[in-house]
Amino acid sequence: MRKFIKIGTRGSLLAMTQSTNIKELIEKQYPGTKVELVKIITKGDKILDVPLAKVGGKGLFVKELEEAMLSNEVDMAVHSMKDVPSELPDELHLGIVTKREDPRDAFLSNDYSSVMDLPQGAKVGTSSLRRRSQLANLRPDLVIDDLRGNLDTRIRKLDEKIYDAIILATAGLNRLKWSDRITSFFTAEEMLPAVAQGAVGIELRKDDTELLEGLSFLNHQETMIAVTGERAFLHRLEGGCQVPIAAFGTLDGGTLTLTGLVASVDGKEVCKKVLAGPIAEAHKLGVQLAEELLDMGGREILQEVYGAELK
Repeated sequence: MRKFIKIGTRGSLLAMTQSTNIKELIEKQYPGTKVELVKIITKGDKILDVPLAKVGGKGLFVKELEEAMLSNEVDMAVHSMKDVPSELPDELHLGIVTKREDPRDAFLSNDYSSVMDLPQGAKVGTSSLRRRSQLANLRPDLVIDDLRGNLDTRIRKLDEKIYDAIILATAGLNRLKWSDRITSFFTAEEMLPAVAQGAVGIELRKDDTELLEGLSFLNHQETMIAVTGERAFLHRLEGGCQVPIAAFGTLDGGTLTLTGLVASVDGKEVCKKVLAGPIAEAHKLGVQLAEELLDMGGREILQEVYGAELK
């Protein structure tokens, strides 16, 4: 392994925590290597007063990091995989995916024990169209409002009683050691996770084979297989991180089971399906699942969301 590595990272507390963890693992594996974290501000970090879906959902939290890699300012970037678009620049790839944290969505409230315990008309905060659509399907009587900002900002807004409850990713709360704030968890049946939720990925230049080989000890094969299927599903649906699309893969021996969902923003229309197949065909399985959901009514739903025809 080379003696010096620069990691590009967003400056949020969660991003810094995830990148610091990767830095420490590399330096432990290679005592002669020094790793530097380079903070990079992304478009998604700058625009905090507009719902993400209205800004344009693809690459909001990764584009500037990718530009830094392409210009050789940094060697690699550490991402929350659910923020990474399904299409990457030709010169880059997601070479490493670490072991997945808890992929579930978490319900946080200071007054109510679960989403079903909320009174009619209660105000729930979320920044995600995926969560909004599934929550509206589960509890159409709730008021769902946009919630932007880093995790600490979102929790503060809950404590200031701006919301009766908020929904966050369990993985981020666990990584920040804030899991004591979680009131209850959504099951996958209630709220299917975002594509690759809970996984951390390392993006790097394709021609940097030396670095990829050196980082291979960080790769978790089971997570990589599940995420490959989920991201193939996302790619076929032309989705970014801010579209009402969800997918979750589980492995059992040599079989990958993928559950996919496409929903209207108001939650009135939900297309959901499960497919299983060999782990070696993870990508093919994701594409097939997407095709079947499109034929079930997902095409019309997404064309309305995108405002354009879907192939």
